[in-house]
Amino acid sequence: MNYYPFNSREKLYKPHFGAIKAGETLLLRVLLHFDAHVHDCFLVIKEDSGNFYEVKMEPKEWLEGYRFYDTEITLNEGLYFYKFRYTSDYGEFFVTKTGGSLGIVSNDGELWQQTVYAKDFSTPDYIKGGIIYQIFPDRFYSSGTKKKNVFEDRFLCESWEKQPEYRQNNGKCSLGNDYYGGDLLGIEEKLPYLKDLGVSVIYLNPIFEAHSNHRYNTADYLKIDPLLGDENDLKNLCKSAKKLGISIIFDGVFSHTGDDSIYFNRYKRYGDGGAYNDMSSPYRKWYSFGNFDCGYAAWWGVPSLPEVREETPEFSEFITGDNGVISKWLKLGLAGVRLDVADELPDVILNKIRTCAKKVNKDSFILGEVWEDASNKISYSKRRKFLQGNQLDSVMNYPFANGIIDYVCTKNAEKLAETVMTILENYPKESIHLLMNHIGTHDTARVITAIARYNCFCGDRAWQSGAHLSNDEYNFAVLRLKIAAVIQYCLPGVPSLYYGDEAGLTGYGDPFCRGTYPWGKENTDLLCFYKALGTLRRKHKCFVDGEYVPICAKDGAFGFLRIKDNDVLQICANATENNADINNVYRLKNVLFGENISENDEKITLKPYGYCILG
Repeated sequence: MNYYPFNSREKLYKPHFGAIKAGETLLLRVLLHFDAHVHDCFLVIKEDSGNFYEVKMEPKEWLEGYRFYDTEITLNEGLYFYKFRYTSDYGEFFVTKTGGSLGIVSNDGELWQQTVYAKDFSTPDYIKGGIIYQIFPDRFYSSGTKKKNVFEDRFLCESWEKQPEYRQNNGKCSLGNDYYGGDLLGIEEKLPYLKDLGVSVIYLNPIFEAHSNHRYNTADYLKIDPLLGDENDLKNLCKSAKKLGISIIFDGVFSHTGDDSIYFNRYKRYGDGGAYNDMSSPYRKWYSFGNFDCGYAAWWGVPSLPEVREETPEFSEFITGDNGVISKWLKLGLAGVRLDVADELPDVILNKIRTCAKKVNKDSFILGEVWEDASNKISYSKRRKFLQGNQLDSVMNYPFANGIIDYVCTKNAEKLAETVMTILENYPKESIHLLMNHIGTHDTARVITAIARYNCFCGDRAWQSGAHLSNDEYNFAVLRLKIAAVIQYCLPGVPSLYYGDEAGLTGYGDPFCRGTYPWGKENTDLLCFYKALGTLRRKHKCFVDGEYVPICAKDGAFGFLRIKDNDVLQICANATENNADINNVYRLKNVLFGENISENDEKITLKPYGYCILG
């Protein structure tokens, strides 16, 4: 039998899979053939600072003509990269990473990553095993209650079914200024519906006063937007949700404010003060003025979003102080915060946010928006420390989202398998079980459209407004969406459902992905599918923090196990138009959930676009 010199995912070489805690002992073993005539073998470690050092490895037992060399090390909190070097009768050689986790003898290969996180890092248990439901508040449900103190310059849509406005210069009814009246009381009214979906966490897009329907241009961090209701409405929503076992987290936008805000006040909506108008304003230090295109630093150059200097003591205290923004809303009843563009917030503010939130409630959930691998992300030329134990609990899982959609559209099961294993290998287990596993959000096309028109977003907003799916496109996309959802709901982490995806909503990006929920006109087949899938997920403890074991990723077939004690499930999917066979690893007999399958004790045959969960 031929062996690889090293494989970071095999216990033979690395008994501890994935990230480790600071101070924990790590055993690494290299396997080198007798014919290599090895003299000495070394572990070569690269610190994140760029410094290299070596640890000599000890020769151990033989295995079929191969010899083990191993070493045990302990590491401090941080990010490390490693490879191996050996000397021999033939010279000096390196063992480096290729093909995912495998090692080969090569001088120019990649290095393996080792994440080391704080030994006291802990995350809230109640998030695990649940289901997140993301709500764009203006578009979910309107209670019909008359609102007070509504700003007169907003366009209030009379028709709930109207397509969101996409024209930027269309008078009062312009992009971002059309409101449908969804509110907090409406969400409270629909809590039983969310409970039927199996929802345990509601993630609300911004709810604070702001002068656009998305509310990412905050006008007042200390007030609920009047169209959504008031503080009492939020308190009552949190209380009612808690009775049903549902927690609510809010969206914190702390990298920028709105120019039309009490802080910046460019248009003097809030009087004569504000940083833009008054050099002595208490908010002047929050912003940077000077040689910029619009006279001040703006987020991604957008003038309506003046950038905040987060490290300014006055701003930092306002957000993270004992009487600050985060403390106020957590004390009111919210369970946590999702941090918008977390990768653009400096480490110092992220550290303070965690300290503040955990001081109010040690079980506060801190979720970050990071689109890439959050364990090794570099932003603004600096390596980030999101998941090393002092900042975020977990992140929005875009790698899984992109991987799942790519799989059902391209049939490339191998690529999805590698994506999953890379994240599981790089992230702390405390974060893995809280990953927000979405396949669509307010920032992406609706998942049905993303699948139906995969890689075909080829027009501006005017084109997108009329680019509707044919019945055949829609139905084929829904067929593949079910495969995607089964994988999403069963992978490690917490699945997140973007409001209306379960009802069959379609649409390209902003604003078309932000249409109103189609109450009374849902795709009932898809809705029943999601309710059944949610019920199954909430019944099985293996989805809480169970082991993930890959079993198949070949020719369009994808399969894995989730295992927790005696709760064992096998999940299988076929993204092709051909039959696919997957071994029935545990010879499970009960099809708990599935479509287009046949099975026996030894194998599962998935018909075209089939999927199943066996238990």
